[in-house]
Amino acid sequence: MRFRVRPVRRLAGTAEVPGDKSISHRAALLGALAEGPTEVRGYLEAEDCLRTIAAVQALGVEVTRKGPGHWRIAGGGATGLGEPADVVDCGNSGTTARLLAGVLAGQPFWTFLTGDESLRRRPMARIAEPLRAMGATVVGRAGSTRLPLAYRGVRPLRAIDHETPVASAQVKSAVLLAGLFADGPVSVIEPAVSRDHSERMLRTFGARVVTEGRRVSLTPGPLRGATLRVPGDVSSAAFFLVAGAIVPDAQVTLDHVGVNPTRTGLLEVLDAMGATVERQAAVDDDEPTASLAIASAALRGVSVGGALVPRMIDEIPVLAVAAAVAAGRTEVRDAGELRVKESDRIAALAGQLGRMGARIEERPDGMVIEGGARLTGAAVSSGGDHRMAMALAVAGLVADGETVIEDVACVATSFPAFAETLNALAGMPAVTVEP
Repeated sequence: MRFRVRPVRRLAGTAEVPGDKSISHRAALLGALAEGPTEVRGYLEAEDCLRTIAAVQALGVEVTRKGPGHWRIAGGGATGLGEPADVVDCGNSGTTARLLAGVLAGQPFWTFLTGDESLRRRPMARIAEPLRAMGATVVGRAGSTRLPLAYRGVRPLRAIDHETPVASAQVKSAVLLAGLFADGPVSVIEPAVSRDHSERMLRTFGARVVTEGRRVSLTPGPLRGATLRVPGDVSSAAFFLVAGAIVPDAQVTLDHVGVNPTRTGLLEVLDAMGATVERQAAVDDDEPTASLAIASAALRGVSVGGALVPRMIDEIPVLAVAAAVAAGRTEVRDAGELRVKESDRIAALAGQLGRMGARIEERPDGMVIEGGARLTGAAVSSGGDHRMAMALAVAGLVADGETVIEDVACVATSFPAFAETLNALAGMPAVTVEP
């Protein structure tokens, strides 16, 4: 499948982005472990999050779809899961594979996890090591660092204080989920604060979670079913915010977007680049939300690094598009995690955006982008990475000539209606989907 992208002169209107991917995954997993039913509205019905639904069903949890984005999860409590009859396929979803591992660490039976070709290349050692330290058995390929992996848990797990080498919400979440089955409080200490959706949602389900700076601690105890509304995903909104900033005549508003402070790094960077993102706050339930509005702006280069990076790691591909057309130099550092995403995003950005005329120098942990490029339509590929596919589509909106992006079926993992939403804002078929 490919995208054929034509340049546009304007973007205008209001759009909604799909439910937050990170929050949707967590809702399904915690709902499965809770005592009593959980109702979730706004659940992201994209491939990755549906993999998590399928995984909890394989573990014996009754899950019912009541309408678009509306799911009921009949939680069985901490001891209500059962051994699956087959291998659990996580598809392309690293979040499913890593967070589910934390749940499986407390289950006294074997569970086998696998994934697609891309996910089987992604590292799992940072998850496996703390779970082994807690008493779980993890065996599998490449010294038990790559899927397929087999997990056999125990109860109770040993309580640990785990210090992570990198700020990773997935590692932190896996340890906290395993901590629900531990014999005492479990703590995770990070070098910088990562997204805190797990901590917020655990509290909603009744867990005792305390955050003190870079340390998060959980005291084991039962969870109770909850009613949740998933906000729009700021990582999906990012593509339209950058498009709204770089298309010459643009005014774009995105409704009900999650603006959790651990996820809003891109909004701050766009402000620093000269594109003001206006926020109109909405009701703050468990997660803060807002309507976000942006208009065309003359952008300038910025420096991105340190504690800001974990707050926008998934948005760096589309930030690179903004930086390519901005005035001046943009430097991204401390972002080595980009090398082990769905693709090596540092190499992919340098290679694929480079074909369109962007001037990007790879660094081991980031990149330097010389702005002011005049992008030209080209034949490029996502490499099976959904965020690369959508970032390249945004670049195609301001390129001279047509851009053809190969291997875009992956967009369905997070934003199935991406092309449709973009075309509505453009008022024309800016993106044509071809088989």
